Amino acid sequence: MIKRKIFTIPLAVAMLTSCGWGDYSVGETEHDVMTVKAERVESSEELTASIRGRQDVEILPQVEGKITHVCVTEGQSVRRGEVLFVVDQVPYKAALRVAVANVHAAEAQAKSARLDVQSKQALRRENVIGDHELQLAENALEQAEAVLEQARAEEVNARNSLSYTEVRSPSDGVIGTLPYRTGALVSPQMAQPLTIVSDLSEMHVYFSMSENQLRNLMGDDGSLDSIVSRQPEIALRLGNGKIYSEKGRIESISGVINPATGTVSLRASFPNPKRQLLSGGIGNVVITHALDSALLLPITATVELQDKVVVYLLSENDTVRSRFITATRHADGKHFIVTSGLKVGDRIVSTGVGSLKDGMKIKTKSE
Repeated sequence: MIKRKIFTIPLAVAMLTSCGWGDYSVGETEHDVMTVKAERVESSEELTASIRGRQDVEILPQVEGKITHVCVTEGQSVRRGEVLFVVDQVPYKAALRVAVANVHAAEAQAKSARLDVQSKQALRRENVIGDHELQLAENALEQAEAVLEQARAEEVNARNSLSYTEVRSPSDGVIGTLPYRTGALVSPQMAQPLTIVSDLSEMHVYFSMSENQLRNLMGDDGSLDSIVSRQPEIALRLGNGKIYSEKGRIESISGVINPATGTVSLRASFPNPKRQLLSGGIGNVVITHALDSALLLPITATVELQDKVVVYLLSENDTVRSRFITATRHADGKHFIVTSGLKVGDRIVSTGVGSLKDGMKIKTKSE
C-alpha cells in the first residue's frame, strides 16, 4: 500500500504539469511588475490622403480657331481675368463688322417704316386712306423693329465671340501643362483642355477612414458636426516623410459609408502660402486625439498570438494567470492602449512574459 501511494502522487503531478496546470515552480529570472493605472494619452493615426488645389479649373476655348498667341508659361502664377491664350481674331472681327452693318441697315429700315406710319396716320385723319392701308404700314414698322432687334442680338453674339478669342483665367492660380502651342486648331468640343488653372493658396486634402475610426473620433456624445467644429488641427506628412509646416482642419465629412470599401470620405483644408503643396500630390494626414483615462501598457508586457493580445496577471502569492485583452497599438510603436480586459489596479508582469505560463510562480522585482 505504501509503495502504491508513493507511485500515484508523482504521476498525478506529472499529468497536471504536462497539461499546463498546477505548475507552481519558481522561475530563476526576476520579472518586473507594474500596476495598471489610468493616464492621459495622446494617440495619433495616419491615413493616406490625396492633395488637390482648392479649385482646379479646366480651361476650354469657347470659339473655334487657331491659337495665335500663348501668353503664359507652365507653372506661372496668374490673376483672375488675365489673358492666357489668343485665338485667331480675324474672322470674328469680320463677323462683328457685318453684324454692326446689319444693325445700321435695320435701323434705317425701321426709321423709314416709322416715317411711313406717321404719314399714313395723317392721311387717315383726312380720310384720304382707309384703315387697311394704315394697318399695313404699322405692320411693316413692327417687322422692321423686329429685324432691328435681331440684328442687335447678332451684334452682341459677334462681340461675345470676338471677346472669347481671348481666353482668360477664371480665377487666381497657377498654370498647369500647356499641351497646345501657337498654330494649334482648337474648339469648344475638344476633349483635352488648353490647360488647368489651380488655385494653390489653400489645398484640399481628401482621405477616408473606417466607420469605427470615425466613431472613435466622434466620441460617445459627438456627432459629425462636432468633429468639424471641435476637432483640433491635424498635420500632414508629405511623401518624403517630413511633416508639412502648416496645420490643417477637417472641413467636411461625406456622411455616407461607401458600401464597397466600408469607409467614409473626409476633406481637410491646409493653407499653402509658400506653394509647397502641389495639386495631385499624395501624403498622410496625421490625426491626434487625447484620451483622458487610458490604460497604457508597454508592448513588452504582452504576448501577441495571431490577432489576440495576452497579459499575465500577478496574484498575491506571486503566481501568474494569462488573460486576453483588447488593445490598439499606440502611435509610438512601443505601447498598447487597452480597451477591455484590464482595470485600474491590476498587477501584471511587464518583462519576460514570453517564458511564462498559467500557474507559474515567479520572482518579482520591486515596482
